Amino acid sequence: MTARIKTGTTAWADRVLIDTGWYPPHVRSAEAKLRYYASQFPLVENDSTYWAFPERARVAAWAERTPADFTMNMKAHALLTEHYASVRGLPREIRDALPAELLEKAHVYPRDLGDDIMRELTRNFHAALEPLHAAGKLGVVLFQFPVWFPISAEHKAELVRIRDDFRPYRVAVELRNATWMSDDTVDETLDFFAREDLIYTCVDEPQGFISSIPPIAAATSDLAVVRMHGRNPARWRRRAQGGVGRYRYRYSLAELAEWVPRILGLAEQTREVHVLMSNAALDNAIRNARELTELLATAQRATGQPSIGVWH
Repeated sequence: MTARIKTGTTAWADRVLIDTGWYPPHVRSAEAKLRYYASQFPLVENDSTYWAFPERARVAAWAERTPADFTMNMKAHALLTEHYASVRGLPREIRDALPAELLEKAHVYPRDLGDDIMRELTRNFHAALEPLHAAGKLGVVLFQFPVWFPISAEHKAELVRIRDDFRPYRVAVELRNATWMSDDTVDETLDFFAREDLIYTCVDEPQGFISSIPPIAAATSDLAVVRMHGRNPARWRRRAQGGVGRYRYRYSLAELAEWVPRILGLAEQTREVHVLMSNAALDNAIRNARELTELLATAQRATGQPSIGVWH
């Protein structure tokens, strides 16, 4: 049976979506934005949790404000994926217990905090997501690792530990170091993901960098995830711009069409496919998500498969 394909974006609360006119004039509050977005798309990725640990009450509100069949993927906090982060985004009880020298740092790494605090942060993040999981709306917890996370036995063991720490949630992993998916290691990596029931995150992104992962559509579990980051190598190179600058890109219909057979192929191997437009500058992601959905629906109708829908 062909899987259900859900499409969406990695942002819904950006001010620019008001400026571009995508949100109707009466939609302004955080609650109204999420309710409206969820009336248009069945899936969203919540990236705010990469920057700050979520509060359980807020997660419960996200669950309450969305339809029963809505899915929210959650991006793991930066510190849980070997990145650095501002201490301002830590839970207050942990932040207040930090020594003064750490509070004075512009940002901290996991090694600065130590194993005990990192274990507490893991428990905190896991517990905060429980209301969304209990409502049946938590899709995956996405762990996006940095370029300084190459393939190694140590890093494979870390991925297995994360999978175990976050049970019963589903863990998806996005890689940002080309050593995982070189010609010599691609089979090793995908076999490892499948053996450990880790969801390999398929990506579309600029090529030619050590951080570049090839656009391979691979299913390593019963759920597949695709993230579309755009194809602007000049912006990808300029990391100092931050997320919005790096992902400023509008896919053409021809570029989106390249992914239609890949996504339908994933659907033949899984029970559900999540396709997320991460090119969130301006309203590019919203427009591309709708366009890709129509391309997928057209292709499914041509093959006699039940078509998918984005908005309710």
